[in-house]
Amino acid sequence: MTDVRPAVSVDGHPDGSESAVSAQRTTGSVLHTLFHSEQGGHEQVVLCQDRETGLKAVIAVHSTALGPALGGTRFHAYASEENPEEAAVKDALNLARGMSYKNALAGLDHGGGKAVIIGDPGQHKTEALLEAYGRFVASLGGRYVTACDVGTYVQDMDVVSRTCRWTTGRSPENGGAGDSSVLTAFGVYQGMRASAKHLWGDASLRGRKIGVAGVGKVGRHLVGHLLDEGAEVLVTDVRPEAVEHITAAHPEVVAVADTDALIRTEGLDVYAPCALGGALDDETVAVLTAKVVCGAANNQLAHPGVEKDLADRGVLYAPDYVVNSGGVIQVADELHGFDFARAKAKAEKIHGTTLAIFERAAADGVPPAVAADRIAGQRMAEARRAGAANRAGAAN
Repeated sequence: MTDVRPAVSVDGHPDGSESAVSAQRTTGSVLHTLFHSEQGGHEQVVLCQDRETGLKAVIAVHSTALGPALGGTRFHAYASEENPEEAAVKDALNLARGMSYKNALAGLDHGGGKAVIIGDPGQHKTEALLEAYGRFVASLGGRYVTACDVGTYVQDMDVVSRTCRWTTGRSPENGGAGDSSVLTAFGVYQGMRASAKHLWGDASLRGRKIGVAGVGKVGRHLVGHLLDEGAEVLVTDVRPEAVEHITAAHPEVVAVADTDALIRTEGLDVYAPCALGGALDDETVAVLTAKVVCGAANNQLAHPGVEKDLADRGVLYAPDYVVNSGGVIQVADELHGFDFARAKAKAEKIHGTTLAIFERAAADGVPPAVAADRIAGQRMAEARRAGAANRAGAAN
């Protein structure tokens, strides 16, 4: 049963004030998504608030069919949105659903979950806030296991773990696996090599022109892999300092003004969106020069139907939640006593998984995103049936 329960009032206004009305509208929109759309079906959504620390957060558990939900904590302000709180809830729902499919295709015994802390991490992040957040995660009793995401880092997970034992992505000094962006980038690299193999008959990226949009935690590691293989790399980022960091370390990298310029680059072989979601919208697909899209960003498809538009234009799309699963593979391994070599070996299998998805897509006559959903959905459905059979057997 889906549980939409505020830990306290969403905005602290239980009366009929404007804020309370806004919260009611937000809740209504969330309920519509949960109960009436293909993007819904979440088992549990928890709205959290701690006025003393300023914490406002959303924890979304999409599925526990395969095991405890596992997914990171995003710290983001959604300042450009008309209703930041509503945008945060919708983002958490989308991300949690994506984690269910990601974990299923990664072969992990985990369902999907995600959390969003609403605010500017540069202004609002404090140890007290993170500890309060940890208490809310702990209140779920292990149904959700958290980790790093956009705006949160290893040191933040160390703080969260003070109040919540269901925390991964911690520092090695605190028994963790460290920065999960390392294997996230490695997995994207493997997915990119699989894409090259499928499209061009050779997995090598040597000489390929590859554009990376977003060179933060994951993007910068990906650039390193691409350069090591001899690719020609172009980068862009909304933060000039991130681009400067890359070009200072790798003078051969070409900086491009913005994403609009990058996707229109003549001769671009691969486009790698590595920032926030929604990178592949109608306008982008219409002008994209690359023949392959393979990046680390979550929820790259801005809306249903974009995957077909890409296929119709002859663009091979490597499903984001497949190729960027290296990070969750890394943090999942942490729960069993982290071994980097073991986790890397699992992440290397992303190459074969991606190829299998392309083959299934060709066989079924559908875009790769649809084929990936079918494979992941099948594994989750089988787990639900097995769970139901086990419960029935126990009842008898």
